[in-house]
Amino acid sequence: MSPAPGVDAAGATLRAPASCRELFTVFTRLALQGFGGVLPVAQRELVERQRWLSTEQFLEMLALGQVLPGPNVINLALMVGQRFFGLRGALAAMAGMICVPLIGVLVLAVFAAQTQRHAAVNGALRGMGVVAAGLVLATALRLSKPLMRSPLSAIGAAAVVAATFVAIGVLRWPLVAVVLGLGGAAFAAAAWRLRAAGRAQALPPRQAKDDADG
Repeated sequence: MSPAPGVDAAGATLRAPASCRELFTVFTRLALQGFGGVLPVAQRELVERQRWLSTEQFLEMLALGQVLPGPNVINLALMVGQRFFGLRGALAAMAGMICVPLIGVLVLAVFAAQTQRHAAVNGALRGMGVVAAGLVLATALRLSKPLMRSPLSAIGAAAVVAATFVAIGVLRWPLVAVVLGLGGAAFAAAAWRLRAAGRAQALPPRQAKDDADG
């Protein structure tokens, strides 16, 4: 049984997919739109169009999908499917992501192998790469707003984003090291701030003020 619909941060009602068939159909459509990367399409489809997830939930699943082995969008599909229909939903969502696109990828791979020596084809692929980068950047900007409500605070979240950009884009550090290092530090800092906030709420107002002053 799928979980009861909730509400997002803006108070809009979320809904649940009606069946595993709908999961398969939506993820197939999502995958077929994902030229240059599925992530921007996934955010628009799952959060804005279908309203299965809030932006915060999407970010949480995406973060976990980035850490786990395997393609992050496949991990995301598995988590979304499991959230609503358990193992059946996970398999349906994953099948939607890979079955039909696999055929298209095989056909395009044969075509690319036959035409890769043509300058026009190489130039077109480089042009598509620019569009793909723009799609990822647009998605990052759209998802940045919920980060302002992060337990790390807006400044702390911005600092982690900047440090990640420098580590990967400038210093060329290995992705695994950055995820485990910066990701682990950010996780620990957020957990500490949440525990501190929980303790402050549990204390009487006077004692909480004294602890903060001390």
